[in-house]
Amino acid sequence: MTREAGRRAGLDEQAVLLVAGLADVAVSTLGSAVGTLRGLLRRSDSAELAAQAENELMARGRLALDRYAAVPPAHLEILARHAQARKAADDV
Repeated sequence: MTREAGRRAGLDEQAVLLVAGLADVAVSTLGSAVGTLRGLLRRSDSAELAAQAENELMARGRLALDRYAAVPPAHLEILARHAQARKAADDV
């Protein structure tokens, strides 16, 4: 077996192990989520809880959009506003 073939086999094995590990994490997380969902469905205030969850998710969505989608003002625009404010202050 050549060195290149051995390296390739090692990479293939690593990829398989990584995928298997990710699958295991996904299955355990899904099992935990299903258990939590069953517990939530047994609650008497599930409608109220769902409404609160919806409001919280919407608030988190707004925060995420504000954080990542908002474009900061242009540097020259900020300088122009400062210059205009100074000029207005000097005129008074």
